[in-house]
Amino acid sequence: MLSKRVVKGKAAIALLLAVMLVAALALAGCGTSKPAPQQPAPQPETKPIELKLAHFWPSAHQIETDFVPGLAKAIDQATNGRVKITSYPGQTLLKAPEIYDGVVKGVADIGISCYSYTAGRFPVMEAFELPGTTYNNSKVSDRVAWEGAKKLNPKELQDTKHLMIISTGPGHLMTKVPVRKLDDLKGLEIRATGVTAKTLPLLGATPVAMPQSEAYEALSRGVVKGNVAPLETLKGFKFAEVVKYVTETPFLYNTLFFVVMNKDKWNSLPPDLQKAIDDACAKFYEEKAAGFWDNINQAGVDFAKEKGVQFITLSDAEKAAWMSRLKPIHDDYVARMKEKGLPGEEILKTIQELAEKYNKEYK
Repeated sequence: MLSKRVVKGKAAIALLLAVMLVAALALAGCGTSKPAPQQPAPQPETKPIELKLAHFWPSAHQIETDFVPGLAKAIDQATNGRVKITSYPGQTLLKAPEIYDGVVKGVADIGISCYSYTAGRFPVMEAFELPGTTYNNSKVSDRVAWEGAKKLNPKELQDTKHLMIISTGPGHLMTKVPVRKLDDLKGLEIRATGVTAKTLPLLGATPVAMPQSEAYEALSRGVVKGNVAPLETLKGFKFAEVVKYVTETPFLYNTLFFVVMNKDKWNSLPPDLQKAIDDACAKFYEEKAAGFWDNINQAGVDFAKEKGVQFITLSDAEKAAWMSRLKPIHDDYVARMKEKGLPGEEILKTIQELAEKYNKEYK
């Protein structure tokens, strides 16, 4: 019989061989198996770029309820949600006259306001608002201003990225007494400011300077006998309640609104986003912005007609007489631009040619 010590030794050797065999098989198996696929590390979500937009219209105005949301949606969709616009209406971010400078300085990324609120800063754009150019409607004046600005490309517009230009379209003469000819204007007190206030004396009227917000009471009390304003004010300011006549004067008044973006913010965007925003703005302009004020103005016309306001159309001969009286305004503009080293005649010619073109297209 084998001794117990020998039996235990053989058992130990067998166990050792078994362990070594299992280890060898395990190692062989590892060499032939495929490694588990690596899962990509989760990527952090990219926050959209937020652009702050400042304007001066109140929250209930169609600029805030329709125009700005439409533009924001167009840009959001075109950039697949990578650019978001937050609106600050009613001068909550910047006062109306400060909006352009505020965009230049980066207080707002985008701004909408009037060129005329910073008098003297935009001498070329001033020409688009001068009396003496006929605009059938806001679609005409919008097209003329945007195409004309791109064609003239003045130095005064180079410190921002212009997205588009829109306008009120023509303003008209709203009075308590009928005005059918120049003689009817003689001595008539008309509320007006800015260029219009300088224009009215050439037509024989007496300008009375006051803000639009005070015109309703002044008309109601008879302090003034008329006003020059866009047709939307017949409803928006309730002027149809205190005037009886509207003399159509599509050559007397026009106000431009810029839609501009901070230049540094624009340059910081990657090229694909810049192209997406440019394309979105061009499409929005074609489908919505050009002629935007026509719908607002039509609401004023409808309201006025409900109130019994009569609309007067000047005869061709009478209109020619009014336009003749306005010629010194253009002569003065050319002289002032010459002093600044700017081609006033070329600027006015460009505007007149574009106005003639688009008046034929949009009657």
